[in-house]
Amino acid sequence: MTISDQYTRLRLLLGDERLEKLQNNFVIIAGLGAVGSYTTEALARCGIKKMRLIDHDTVSLSNINRQLYALHSTLGCPKAEIAKQRVLDINPNCEVEIIQGFINKDTVSEYMSGSPNFVVDAIDSLNPKAELIAFLRENNVPFISAMGAALRTDPRFIQTGTMNQVNHCRLAFMLRKRLRKRNVPLDFPCVFSTQPLDNIPTPVYPEHSELTPGLGRERTVMGSLPTITGIFGLLLANFVIQNLSGKLFQ
Repeated sequence: MTISDQYTRLRLLLGDERLEKLQNNFVIIAGLGAVGSYTTEALARCGIKKMRLIDHDTVSLSNINRQLYALHSTLGCPKAEIAKQRVLDINPNCEVEIIQGFINKDTVSEYMSGSPNFVVDAIDSLNPKAELIAFLRENNVPFISAMGAALRTDPRFIQTGTMNQVNHCRLAFMLRKRLRKRNVPLDFPCVFSTQPLDNIPTPVYPEHSELTPGLGRERTVMGSLPTITGIFGLLLANFVIQNLSGKLFQ
């Protein structure tokens, strides 16, 4: 080991054996926005061997306040393409696949192919999220899911737990209803905030989805902080790192 090794700090913490165990994996990240972009960043900096990055969207001006890939120089560019370029700039030896598509019941099997060691669900749309989680549970694929980060302001309420522990989250409430109808167990890991939203400003205007016709619907824009969404993404990555390295930090 030399000081010039880009993984020196990881080696010092994990040791060679655990670092190799961490890096020799195939990880899929679904959703490359405010949360998923930070997850991707952290895992790329750990030297993960293979990554598949999934996102249908392109960068818009309103993304710049919170999304890692959103810059004035990347407006209109596919998020998956930008993510791949950044991962390879961090770790040129990573095998990076990208999918510029929308997860649904017809695509989820193809998108999750190749026996991934871990999947990160950073999707913010209800239907694709439900389809992905149902598929992963049915096929016993290890994963962690992000619940709603919008409207949150206090990082002290952010935690990692299981889906059946989540409260004060409209996304989780709706998601649980759909998963229960499909008999999907709710004991899978999540990152979520328990911050009550009683005094938080409500969404202010509707936004028409820019998804492919027939795949999206009108959504409501909700305020969000770059700090909170970033913390969500990094906690997702930290969970993956702990599990794949075999070193569960207390």
